[in-house]
Amino acid sequence: MALKKTIARLNEYHDRLQGKEAHRIKVSHVDKVIEKLEAKEVDLNRRLEEAKKPGKKERLKAKQKVVRNQIARARWLRKEIKKGD
Repeated sequence: MALKKTIARLNEYHDRLQGKEAHRIKVSHVDKVIEKLEAKEVDLNRRLEEAKKPGKKERLKAKQKVVRNQIARARWLRKEIKKGD
């Protein structure tokens, strides 16, 4: 559930950027999102190593892919916000 909330927050920040409201987004907030996503990635890596069933491994790999994409989006967003300052 925490992953969904983190992604939702990142989507909200991205929408603000599109709506020219980037000045309201703080870099520190995006950094917190990145930290949470990176922690989730570490957790998924650990769980993937422990997983025995092929089905579970596939689900974890799919989640891992989502998290990596979100980290890339968050880093891009942070760069855009810094550029606007």
